Amino acid sequence: MTMDPMNSIETHESQVRSYVRNFPAVFKKAQGSWIEDVDGNRYLDFFAGASVLNYGHNHPELKRVLIEYLSEDNITHSLDMASVARANFLDTFHRLILEPRGMDYKVQFPGPTGTNAVETALKIARKAKGREKIMSFTSAFHGMTLGSLSVTGNAFKRQGAGLPLTHSDSMPYCNYFGPEYDTIEYIDKMLDDSSSGVDLPAAAIVETVQAEGGVNVADIDWLRRLEAVCRKYDMLLIVDDIQTGNGRCGKFFSFEDAGISPDVVTVSKSISGYGLPLALTLVKPEYDLWEPGEHNGTFRGFNPAMVTSARAIELFWSDDRLEKDIARKSELMENFLQELTRKYPEAEGTQRGRGMMQAVHFANEELAGKISEVAFRQKLIIETAGPSDEVLKLLPPLIIDDADLRRGLDIIETSLAAAIKELGISKQAASE
Repeated sequence: MTMDPMNSIETHESQVRSYVRNFPAVFKKAQGSWIEDVDGNRYLDFFAGASVLNYGHNHPELKRVLIEYLSEDNITHSLDMASVARANFLDTFHRLILEPRGMDYKVQFPGPTGTNAVETALKIARKAKGREKIMSFTSAFHGMTLGSLSVTGNAFKRQGAGLPLTHSDSMPYCNYFGPEYDTIEYIDKMLDDSSSGVDLPAAAIVETVQAEGGVNVADIDWLRRLEAVCRKYDMLLIVDDIQTGNGRCGKFFSFEDAGISPDVVTVSKSISGYGLPLALTLVKPEYDLWEPGEHNGTFRGFNPAMVTSARAIELFWSDDRLEKDIARKSELMENFLQELTRKYPEAEGTQRGRGMMQAVHFANEELAGKISEVAFRQKLIIETAGPSDEVLKLLPPLIIDDADLRRGLDIIETSLAAAIKELGISKQAASE
């Protein structure tokens, strides 16, 4: 009997699946910036697994070291027992990432996903400060487990918990009320006023760019002042760098340009380099207060991911070539999107983003989704973001070549023009 893959998925898998509804193809192969379906159609990937695949699909050198490691019967699963792969990763990460940046963190392997890293960070803060509350921010997204959801802003995601999400207070993110309002001043006032009703938090957890929240970008000065507020009130500063890190926003860590020193950093997505599950919680040594085994996870010893991660760091972060290339491509993407919004004023779009996480926010909440739909028909995979999916988000692999990058940008323009027509948006209606 010939299997129909899509039918098998629709018959047997939970209806909770989402991306397959937006990109209804059965994918079989992938290489670099391209994905191929079972019918041989090739799609340019401007999604990159939500920034899991910053170095593209099946990078040949990462694939080589992975196959070599497995073929020699090296250990795959080891919990937190010592292994050669673990030691090599830790040494490489310290030598090429932390030490050149003057950073001193202990590395914890909390489990395989980003939300594991966030849950760990929240527990660290509460243990270190002896307080229950965590300060989070409007439009934040930190994961789908209960602790992570408690510091997530999206109502749709939160309601899936099925119970009250407590022990957190949401504060306005940078420019939440518009550029004329100082949200740090507001936060400072709320924490300083004993009658505000806000308990002193153990920590503040923040994304330097709210990726899922709509690619909302925090100003450098705002981040510096947030750190100052944390120091003033004896709170830990947690930076969630899961989607924004690993070079996505330019530097390896997205907060480097701000010159801040977070107490805890969560890292995942592209840290394995190959799409294998791996997450890290980085903690300053003075807050590494765990008793042995006090926090653990079954898959905190996934050695193949550590092998590919170490090699990816050696390949891409032993010098500044990738960082410079990201800066060049970022400028190209930003300029293109700014020109696009000028060329199609009826779309009422606004460019936003940092590094190679670029986006356009549309006043018409249907437009981003329609562009994604049209682009998929033109063999480009691109996702949306924001509370109402009103933001078109570009996440091409960092290593994409210029020809493919420009090809994808051209498809975005033709898709925007087609989407405007399909939705019946006119210049006159937009001006009104």
